[in-house]
Amino acid sequence: SAKCGACGPGYATPLDAMKGKYCPREEIVYLPCIYRNTGIEKPDYLATVDVDPKSPHYCQVIHRLPMPNLKDELHHSGWNACSSCFGDATKRRNRLILPSLISSRIYVVDVGTDSRAPRIHKIVEPVELFWKGNVANPHTSHCLGSGDILISCLGDPSGNGKGGFIVLDGETFEVKGNWENGEKVPPMGYDFWYQPRHNVLMSTEWGAPKVLADGFNPADVEKGHYGRRINVWDWSTHRYIQAIDLGKGSIPLEIRFLHNPGAAEGFVGCALSGAVHRFYKTEKGDWAAEKVIEVPSKKVQGWLLPDMPGLITDILISLDDRFLYFSNWLHGDIRQYDISNTRQPKLVGQVFLGGSITKGGPVTVVEDKELQCQPDPLVIKGKKVPGGPQMLQLSLDGKRLYVTTSLYSGWDKQFYPDVVKEGSVMLQIDVDTEKGGLKVNKNFLVDFGKEPDGPVLAHEIRYPGGDSTSDIWV
Repeated sequence: SAKCGACGPGYATPLDAMKGKYCPREEIVYLPCIYRNTGIEKPDYLATVDVDPKSPHYCQVIHRLPMPNLKDELHHSGWNACSSCFGDATKRRNRLILPSLISSRIYVVDVGTDSRAPRIHKIVEPVELFWKGNVANPHTSHCLGSGDILISCLGDPSGNGKGGFIVLDGETFEVKGNWENGEKVPPMGYDFWYQPRHNVLMSTEWGAPKVLADGFNPADVEKGHYGRRINVWDWSTHRYIQAIDLGKGSIPLEIRFLHNPGAAEGFVGCALSGAVHRFYKTEKGDWAAEKVIEVPSKKVQGWLLPDMPGLITDILISLDDRFLYFSNWLHGDIRQYDISNTRQPKLVGQVFLGGSITKGGPVTVVEDKELQCQPDPLVIKGKKVPGGPQMLQLSLDGKRLYVTTSLYSGWDKQFYPDVVKEGSVMLQIDVDTEKGGLKVNKNFLVDFGKEPDGPVLAHEIRYPGGDSTSDIWV
């Protein structure tokens, strides 16, 4: 905040980020746009989108930064510095870290020189990850209070599952080596979050890269090629100390501690089991988990399987730790839960944004424990929205939820071929932060089907000033 004469990036506390007068409304967002698996032989790019309602370019892509290589599969992004460095005035949030899920390349993008027209600052080639860390398929990137950058990986250079990490130097962006110590490493990796006050880092598991690269085969779940654990690490020694098994076929993806740095609990969304688990520190000092939300499968005809899971693909928590949101990619809804009581989340908002069970589509729902009838397709500005809601990002004040509809190109192609043909979209949901409630903003549509080189798959959303899924307070 402006009162602090010698501060680094971000905000002193989550509530400062949410309510502070120094916290302006978001004006632009960055999204990786993916051409892999679309049939268009063009490189992925980073799109800058204007989200300022007062701007003449509202809901338009105002800049595109193409990567120099084909088929990278840009996916998630992170910062060189964030609120974990708040006390360090020598740090600036001016580089966006863009790992490539399939090529294993890492792009460091300069967003500090001109935030509206990012440029490539450095490229870390895959061989650096292979040689210095024996890891590949980088996924989540978080800045550390030390100034370095920590990136989780899905596998080894051969495409087998391996839950390792690499550290990038925060100044030079050179690969320093692995973060983890000791012989024990989890069999798979994906997302992570850390909470230094409890000396812990938690990581999750998606699947073996060579198995998931081109699509989803349910038989691979039976064979154990997909994840089922929350993995617990000792923050100070970097050692793998505990596995919390959430059950076969659960596939725990995004993991979020509460933002309060003193909190010893958080939530993880499990894709295939349609469950959200609360994890917490026990009286003994180890960690445990309990299922607190479950989305029932629907019995269907005209789909890949007779039972359609919700597929919880992204979750996030508001900065005041009051609401949890998740996207139910296959069923097509976003849900808002009041988590004032973390053990008993209460559903307070729900909105359908397309999905696989809309009226008039190929799927007939024959048994549904939640809905009386199949939801209507969503039409915004004359466009019928293809696919289902996937990546989420919440405004700092908690009042606007942004959503995109691409999960990962290999799975989009399989489950929502229309998204690959037509391109994904970005939508905005208005949030009632008093009582709870979600409503689609019918004036907001970014249609990535109209891009100059053809329809593209836009994925994760980031604001230049940090957000509820990139900033960690220590």
